[in-house]
Amino acid sequence: MQKSLEDNFLNDFESNQNIVHKICRIYTTNQSDHNDLFQEITIQVWKNYSKFRGDSKFSTWMYRVALNTAISLYRKSTKKVKTQDIADVAFKIKAVEYDDTEEQQLKALYKAIQKLNDIDKALVFLYLEDKSYKEISLALGISEVNARVKMNRAKDKLKKILTP
Repeated sequence: MQKSLEDNFLNDFESNQNIVHKICRIYTTNQSDHNDLFQEITIQVWKNYSKFRGDSKFSTWMYRVALNTAISLYRKSTKKVKTQDIADVAFKIKAVEYDDTEEQQLKALYKAIQKLNDIDKALVFLYLEDKSYKEISLALGISEVNARVKMNRAKDKLKKILTP
Protein backbone atom coordinates (compact mmCIF):
# COMPACT_ATOMS: atom_id res chain seq x y z
CA MET A 1 0.00 0.00 0.00
CA GLN A 2 1.41 3.40 -1.01
CA LYS A 3 1.88 6.01 1.69
CA SER A 4 -0.27 9.09 1.32
CA LEU A 5 1.07 12.62 1.12
CA GLU A 6 -0.26 13.23 4.63
CA ASP A 7 1.49 10.12 6.01
CA ASN A 8 4.78 11.17 4.40
CA PHE A 9 4.40 14.67 5.81
CA LEU A 10 3.65 13.43 9.32
CA ASN A 11 6.66 11.12 9.24
CA ASP A 12 9.02 13.81 7.87
CA PHE A 13 7.73 16.53 10.18
CA GLU A 14 7.68 14.51 13.37
CA SER A 15 11.21 13.25 12.84
CA ASN A 16 12.46 16.83 12.30
CA GLN A 17 10.21 18.88 14.58
CA ASN A 18 13.07 19.81 16.93
CA ILE A 19 14.26 22.10 14.12
CA VAL A 20 11.04 24.07 14.51
CA HIS A 21 11.30 24.12 18.31
CA LYS A 22 14.85 25.50 18.11
CA ILE A 23 13.82 28.21 15.66
CA CYS A 24 10.89 29.10 17.90
CA ARG A 25 13.23 29.35 20.87
CA ILE A 26 15.49 31.76 19.01
CA TYR A 27 12.68 33.99 17.72
CA THR A 28 10.42 34.04 20.81
CA THR A 29 10.85 34.91 24.47
CA ASN A 30 7.95 33.06 26.13
CA GLN A 31 6.13 29.74 25.85
CA SER A 32 2.92 31.22 24.48
CA ASP A 33 4.70 32.90 21.56
CA HIS A 34 6.78 29.73 21.08
CA ASN A 35 3.59 27.67 20.75
CA ASP A 36 2.00 30.19 18.36
CA LEU A 37 5.08 30.30 16.13
CA PHE A 38 5.41 26.50 16.21
CA GLN A 39 1.80 26.23 15.04
CA GLU A 40 2.24 28.78 12.26
CA ILE A 41 5.46 27.15 11.00
CA THR A 42 3.74 23.75 11.05
CA ILE A 43 0.90 25.12 8.93
CA GLN A 44 3.32 26.74 6.48
CA VAL A 45 5.40 23.57 6.16
CA TRP A 46 2.20 21.57 5.47
CA LYS A 47 0.87 24.13 2.96
CA ASN A 48 4.15 23.99 1.04
CA TYR A 49 4.88 20.27 1.46
CA SER A 50 3.43 19.37 -1.95
CA LYS A 51 6.00 21.76 -3.49
CA PHE A 52 8.94 19.93 -1.86
CA ARG A 53 10.77 18.41 -4.84
CA GLY A 54 13.44 16.52 -2.96
CA ASP A 55 16.30 18.52 -4.50
CA SER A 56 17.70 18.84 -0.98
CA LYS A 57 17.20 16.98 2.27
CA PHE A 58 13.77 17.50 3.85
CA SER A 59 15.44 19.04 6.91
CA THR A 60 17.22 21.67 4.77
CA TRP A 61 13.98 22.55 3.01
CA MET A 62 12.17 22.66 6.35
CA TYR A 63 14.82 25.04 7.78
CA ARG A 64 14.17 27.41 4.92
CA VAL A 65 10.38 27.38 5.28
CA ALA A 66 10.56 27.66 9.07
CA LEU A 67 13.11 30.47 9.07
CA ASN A 68 11.27 32.41 6.38
CA THR A 69 8.02 32.06 8.34
CA ALA A 70 9.64 33.19 11.60
CA ILE A 71 11.44 36.11 10.00
CA SER A 72 8.46 37.35 8.02
CA LEU A 73 6.06 37.09 10.97
CA TYR A 74 8.34 38.95 13.33
CA ARG A 75 9.14 41.64 10.82
CA LYS A 76 5.44 42.30 10.26
CA SER A 77 4.53 42.54 13.90
CA THR A 78 6.28 43.22 17.16
CA LYS A 79 3.10 42.17 18.94
CA LYS A 80 1.47 38.76 18.85
CA VAL A 81 1.91 36.39 15.92
CA LYS A 82 -1.34 35.99 14.04
CA THR A 83 -2.00 32.28 13.72
CA GLN A 84 -4.47 29.98 12.11
CA ASP A 85 -6.33 27.50 14.30
CA ILE A 86 -4.60 24.18 13.77
CA ALA A 87 -7.92 22.37 14.33
CA ASP A 88 -8.98 23.71 10.91
CA VAL A 89 -6.19 21.77 9.24
CA ALA A 90 -6.99 18.26 8.01
CA PHE A 91 -4.09 16.55 9.77
CA LYS A 92 -3.07 16.06 13.40
CA ILE A 93 0.48 16.20 14.68
CA LYS A 94 1.55 14.67 17.92
CA ALA A 95 3.44 17.52 19.56
CA VAL A 96 6.30 16.34 21.69
CA GLU A 97 7.01 18.70 24.55
CA TYR A 98 10.30 20.45 24.02
CA ASP A 99 12.72 19.65 26.84
CA ASP A 100 15.31 22.39 27.10
CA THR A 101 17.08 21.13 30.24
CA GLU A 102 20.07 20.04 28.15
CA GLU A 103 20.34 23.56 26.76
CA GLN A 104 20.41 25.49 30.04
CA GLN A 105 24.13 26.16 29.59
CA LEU A 106 23.26 27.90 26.30
CA LYS A 107 20.92 30.42 27.96
CA ALA A 108 23.41 33.28 27.70
CA LEU A 109 24.12 32.42 24.07
CA TYR A 110 20.41 32.39 23.21
CA LYS A 111 19.97 35.78 24.85
CA ALA A 112 22.87 37.12 22.82
CA ILE A 113 21.51 35.59 19.61
CA GLN A 114 18.15 37.29 20.23
CA LYS A 115 19.94 40.65 20.09
CA LEU A 116 21.09 39.95 16.52
CA ASN A 117 19.13 40.95 13.42
CA ASP A 118 16.90 38.35 11.76
CA ILE A 119 19.38 37.20 9.11
CA ASP A 120 22.23 36.91 11.62
CA LYS A 121 19.95 34.86 13.89
CA ALA A 122 19.25 32.46 11.03
CA LEU A 123 22.95 32.20 10.13
CA VAL A 124 24.01 31.47 13.71
CA PHE A 125 21.20 28.95 14.14
CA LEU A 126 22.19 27.00 11.03
CA TYR A 127 25.86 27.22 12.01
CA LEU A 128 25.08 25.83 15.47
CA GLU A 129 23.20 23.01 13.76
CA ASP A 130 26.52 22.06 12.07
CA LYS A 131 25.26 22.95 8.62
CA SER A 132 27.90 23.49 5.97
CA TYR A 133 28.19 26.91 4.37
CA LYS A 134 26.74 25.35 1.23
CA GLU A 135 23.67 24.17 3.17
CA ILE A 136 23.40 27.56 4.89
CA SER A 137 23.55 29.35 1.54
CA LEU A 138 20.83 27.05 0.13
CA ALA A 139 18.58 27.52 3.17
CA LEU A 140 18.90 31.32 3.12
CA GLY A 141 19.07 31.82 -0.63
CA ILE A 142 22.44 33.58 -0.60
CA SER A 143 25.83 32.70 -2.07
CA GLU A 144 28.21 30.50 -0.13
CA VAL A 145 30.80 33.30 0.01
CA ASN A 146 28.16 35.72 1.33
CA ALA A 147 27.18 33.16 3.98
CA ARG A 148 30.80 32.93 5.16
CA VAL A 149 31.23 36.71 5.32
CA LYS A 150 27.94 37.23 7.14
CA MET A 151 28.75 34.42 9.58
CA ASN A 152 32.12 35.95 10.47
CA ARG A 153 30.41 39.29 11.11
CA ALA A 154 27.73 37.60 13.23
CA LYS A 155 30.44 35.85 15.29
CA ASP A 156 32.12 39.22 15.89
CA LYS A 157 28.79 40.71 17.03
CA LEU A 158 28.21 37.79 19.41
CA LYS A 159 31.70 38.16 20.88
CA LYS A 160 31.01 41.82 21.58
CA ILE A 161 27.64 41.02 23.17
CA LEU A 162 29.01 38.19 25.32
CA THR A 163 32.20 39.97 26.42
CA PRO A 164 31.53 42.04 29.55
